[in-house]
Amino acid sequence: MSPPQLERLHAYCHQLRLYQVETELPTLLEQAAKHERSYSECLEDLLSREVHAKGAKHLTMRLAMARFPFQKTLESFEFKFQPSIDPKVVRELATGRYLEHGENVLLLGPPGVGKTHLAVALGMKACEQGRRVLCTTAMGLIASLGKALEENRLDEKLKLLTQPQVLIIDEIGSIPIDRQGANLFFQLVSRRYERGAIILTSNQSLGAWGEVFGDPVIASAILDRLLHHSSTITIKGESYRLREKLKAGLVKSKLAVEPGSDGTSAS
Repeated sequence: MSPPQLERLHAYCHQLRLYQVETELPTLLEQAAKHERSYSECLEDLLSREVHAKGAKHLTMRLAMARFPFQKTLESFEFKFQPSIDPKVVRELATGRYLEHGENVLLLGPPGVGKTHLAVALGMKACEQGRRVLCTTAMGLIASLGKALEENRLDEKLKLLTQPQVLIIDEIGSIPIDRQGANLFFQLVSRRYERGAIILTSNQSLGAWGEVFGDPVIASAILDRLLHHSSTITIKGESYRLREKLKAGLVKSKLAVEPGSDGTSAS
């Protein structure tokens, strides 16, 4: 192939934004000539490399836009440590079928049992499936809605929060929510109802949400919409963080007996 022809091919690739093909073109052409590959094989190889490169780039962008606090996968989740979780249920959610109808996922349990890990892992699976995801804490979300209300742009903010196909809301119940915050949260849930999925984590049982939101009526209305199409996973295991501290000897095991009156400890 003549240098002018190669230059034209590079220019065409650049104009068509086939940047991966443009980068690998000389090497691929050389390999094709050496191995006497057919035109169709060469074309398939070139296009597949471009598709994979673009897919990887778009995934990186979706992961960045999701604003995950960390990146953890389902493969790294220790299901054996949390026997109360049915792995089949989680793996079914990982297929993304729940997203087709805007169904919700509620992850409930005490602190440290892996709720956020599962939420992020499901969010990452959604990103891999080409979905737009946004992750936020409950307090951060309500603060941003309150600010939007003060600035008279609440409707605009709610529209933005309905765009992601998956909205992850972490740590519901960690801090009590005032009445205004409860009303704003209700508006968001109503906007996303049957339109986009919500993955939510909470360290409070659903029965305690009346206290969390400071109003049983609002809490009931929120739960009515969240639970209509949803999967609820309640984790009853021990804290991962506590386990690590036990291993490091920073805290005593639950089985340890308090010192007796004689100043000795039972083993």
